Amino acid sequence: MKVLPLFDLAIIVLYLLGMILVGFYFSRKNNNSDSYSKASGLIPGWAIGMSIYATFLSSNTFLGVPGKAFGGNWNAFVFSLSMPLAAWVATKYFVPFYRETGQISAYTHLEKRFGAWARTYAVVCFLLTQLARMGSVFFGIALSLQALTGYSMQTIMIVMGISIIIYTVMGGIKAVIWTEVVQGVIKTLGAVLIIYLIVSHMDGGIQRIVSIGKIAGKFSLGSFSANFTQSTFWVVLLYGFFINLNNFGMDQNYIQRYHTAKSAKAAAKSVWLCVYIYVPASFLFFIIGACLFAYYNVHPELLEGIRHQAAVERLPLNATADQINALAAKLQPADYGDKVMPHFMVTSIPTGLVGLIVSAILSAAMSTISSGMNSSATVFTVDIYKRYIKPGINERQTLNTLHIATVIFGLLGMGTGIAMIGVKSILDIWWALSGIFAAGMLGLFLLGIISKQTQNQEALIASIIGLLVILWMTFPGLIPEEYKFLRNTLHTNMIIVVGTLAIFLVGILLTKLKAAPTDAAQHEIQEIH
Repeated sequence: MKVLPLFDLAIIVLYLLGMILVGFYFSRKNNNSDSYSKASGLIPGWAIGMSIYATFLSSNTFLGVPGKAFGGNWNAFVFSLSMPLAAWVATKYFVPFYRETGQISAYTHLEKRFGAWARTYAVVCFLLTQLARMGSVFFGIALSLQALTGYSMQTIMIVMGISIIIYTVMGGIKAVIWTEVVQGVIKTLGAVLIIYLIVSHMDGGIQRIVSIGKIAGKFSLGSFSANFTQSTFWVVLLYGFFINLNNFGMDQNYIQRYHTAKSAKAAAKSVWLCVYIYVPASFLFFIIGACLFAYYNVHPELLEGIRHQAAVERLPLNATADQINALAAKLQPADYGDKVMPHFMVTSIPTGLVGLIVSAILSAAMSTISSGMNSSATVFTVDIYKRYIKPGINERQTLNTLHIATVIFGLLGMGTGIAMIGVKSILDIWWALSGIFAAGMLGLFLLGIISKQTQNQEALIASIIGLLVILWMTFPGLIPEEYKFLRNTLHTNMIIVVGTLAIFLVGILLTKLKAAPTDAAQHEIQEIH
């Protein structure tokens, strides 16, 4: 741990001030809720695509992916490989659908399709997903900056959170999108710079990195066996497809951006631009993880500090030095992977460049958090406040509600991040929580879009059954030991896959069963005539 040089701190402070000034700049043009939430539909498609890319490339990617690759292999990259198929489905069916409805909320149509319960259920799932996302991103910021500054993670989250809240509240969706365009460029250049710095520190350069990585199996995409109890290639592919389908088709963060585009065609192009940039960009972060593994494989003595820190975090406060040292010696790379890149920044990157890279990490975090705050506030205002609390509010009151809700969700995101302190892997906790909350939304949405005959009753029963399946998969420990054979043994990433299919297939089955007697009766009438 060391204190950042004044020059690096100045770069970070200037970056934060720049983001806040952007918020104030766009605040002059946010005179109504349409401008605040949809930018009046005047944003070019390429800017929206960069914005979606920046939202995808959060600090979970910036810190979690290198940590995951350092502690394991490139299995998680399969998630990125699933994006093109999800994007094809989204641009062919979902984007035109939302543009035609004209509804700013992604969930309004669920009430028209199945009733108010469906809309509320999807909104609750979305808001919980956003809290999990923002919390994990806040945690990622604090994890890196704590190693650089020595300040507590709670303090870092509060300071960063206040900065993000100011520019998001002031600037609305315009500020979010245009700052994300800049942030997308910054964080990509930051990844390239980190790779260059690691390789330049490595004796033997790229060839030695590749050699060490091959021996350790770092470049593997995972087992191709049909084993769904472990994180195999197929498990991550299925998980990635369903999560990305949910992102492009049900997540308010992205649906809201479709409405900021000038046309449906421009909105669809923005999705593909995101995919074209994100897949190779995410690959860079897996390269960083492999490079860090090779570097510290050559210099293992440089990891003693973070192994010791990881051991301290896992033991009670009254643990002795011998207990800490004993545990530190047993820890595996996967146990401290998220700490490796901040550690490299602290010990190996020269003054000035550290400030630039920290700004890149901040940009990765700020784009995701600001987007989550804005979309959560929009959903709350449209689907909860105006629907149930005050349906007849005027334009000024709507804008005020959006501002207040943005602040509240920013504070809740910070609180969730503080509660996550001590988790083993940022990426693991985010993947688990997002899969749990997203499964219910996606299954119900697909049922409403694909099965035109499914009505309120069948959808409600299917959702209840699907929710029970999700709970069964999520909390296997609640089943008593004598019935442990009933416990779920599938990998956590399969929750969204099984949960989504459970709601969709049960809904289809119930619809068929309900239609069967009617079809039989009509057939008898025809025979009589």
